[in-house]
This record gives sequence, C-alpha cells and structure tokens, in this order.
Amino acid sequence: MSNYRIAVNVEWTSKCNALCPMCPRGLIEFPQLMTEQAWKQVLGRLSPDDVFRAVIAGYGEPTTHNRFFEFVDLMRGHPVKFDMVSNGHQLDAERIQHLDGAIGMLLVSFSSIDPEVYRQVHVNLDQERVMANIQLAQKLFKRTKLAISLTPMPECLPSLPDTIAWLRAQGVEILTMSPTLYNRGGSLEGHELATEKLRQIIKQHHLRSQEFDFIPSVWDVLKQRRSNRFKCVPRNIDFLISASGEYLYCYNDVKHEHPVGHVAQMSIREALAKRESMEAIPDLCDGCNMRDRYGVKELAKAGVSYVRTMFGEAK
Repeated sequence: MSNYRIAVNVEWTSKCNALCPMCPRGLIEFPQLMTEQAWKQVLGRLSPDDVFRAVIAGYGEPTTHNRFFEFVDLMRGHPVKFDMVSNGHQLDAERIQHLDGAIGMLLVSFSSIDPEVYRQVHVNLDQERVMANIQLAQKLFKRTKLAISLTPMPECLPSLPDTIAWLRAQGVEILTMSPTLYNRGGSLEGHELATEKLRQIIKQHHLRSQEFDFIPSVWDVLKQRRSNRFKCVPRNIDFLISASGEYLYCYNDVKHEHPVGHVAQMSIREALAKRESMEAIPDLCDGCNMRDRYGVKELAKAGVSYVRTMFGEAK
C-alpha cells in the first residue's frame, strides 16, 4: 500500500452565495450541507501520516454553513493543519475572531479593485463589503494568516497592478495566484490563459504560485506518481471529500458523480489504494486541461521552482 501524503479538500457545503462564471458548481444537481456526524467522521480520518494539509473549500462557501461556529470548534487542536477558502462576503467580526487560531490561513478569493470587473467575476457579491471584510480580517487576525487568491481570468489582468497595490496598502503580504485557469472536466472552455503567461505574471508581481500549496514534498509527488496507474499529479496529490462525506475520484468531478468511497466505511489510506488502480474516466478527464498538466519536463520545472520557493521562505 502506498505511503505518500496528500492534500485533502473538505467541502462543508456545495451551496454558495456567489454565481462566479469561472466556477462550474451549477452542474451540481443536489447541493448539500455536511452533517455534524459526517464532519466528525472526516476529522477522525485525517492523520498527519496521510495528510499534510486540509483545506475547507470544495464547491461551496464554508462561511454560509448553518453550523459554521460548531464546525470550527470541532477542528480546534487537530494535529492536521487546516486552511480555509472563502469569497469573503460573510466574514464579519464574529466569524473572523472565531476562525483566529483555529486555522492556519484564510484564503479570500478576490478578482479586482475595479468595481465593474468585480461585478462580472464575483457575481452576486458586494465588492465594498468584501473589501471592508478583508481590512477587518487583516486587523483582527492575531494567529491566523490572511491571504488573497487573485483570480486569473483575462478580464482581471488589466487592473491587477492596482488590485495588488490596494491589497499591499492594507498590509496583506500573502498574495497568491494559480498558474492554471482550471477547465474543470471541460466545463470552462473559452476562458483559458496559457500557464506560461500566468507564471510570468506571478513572477512579475512577486506573487505566490498556488501550485506549490498542494505539494507536500518533491519526494511525496514522486511516490504518488510511481504508485498510480493514471499519471495525473493534480488528481493523485489531492482528495476532495464532498459535503455528503464521499471521497471523490478527482477534485474536478464537479457533478460529484464518481465517489471512491465514504468516510464512514473507508479510511483515507484505503480510499487512496482503491483510486491508485483506477484509470481515466473519459467523460471527466478528456476535456480537462489538468490531465496532462505535469509531464516529466513540467514536473521537473515545478520541482525546481518549489525548492527555490521553500528555500526562500526558510531564509
């Protein structure tokens, strides 16, 4: 049985208060809320031997869960490191203070300082409210780090310098961007930017590349690549646990149609072993731009960049 570590993406809810065009969550036919029992089962399955990082995210907005405060309390003191992704709209003082120290990092998705661009990308959200909440989190957090995930959509790039300048003026130091605009299962065609261009933008503006946040170590990546018949690093290094408590074949299984097992019956190690023997799923993988994301050459480049980044942070 394999012994590499992975990142786990936990979906408290597949419901969301936003209607962002880059997110295909509209494909989810029956949005759900995770139950307290399922959350406790998830926590019982997470071990530092298997998991180097757990991210509360999925396809919904975790701050909208009706048991938000109880769920945060249940993960306090857990040996696995937790982070959370949010669109920032519900981040009032009570939620911010409750999160402080319970998670290592809160990653807020933010598209642009330009109101018109923000309305186009973060549909159904109030930009002024989100900006005020970012300022509030920066002020109130004492033990949790605040980070901003900058949206790599083409319409966001012209205003990116001004967006970065505003965020840095608020004291936000961790600004991140993904070098890939994910075409999740072929659901985002026509909204693609070349990875090389995005990497240049990340380097130009001294941003943190999000691909490194899902690499526990180069050795773990090599072990998972050797263990899996299907050579897809993004699929193999990350496990999404859906709001129903199911391990999904891939994070890009937007419709939640391909569960590997349930946390009530199967450990993470058992679920990994089962997935290792699985091949590509044509209706999920054929249209996904992550499938061939890392060939040998690309993997080597990312590995070198990862080592340089980690070395730079350690100094």
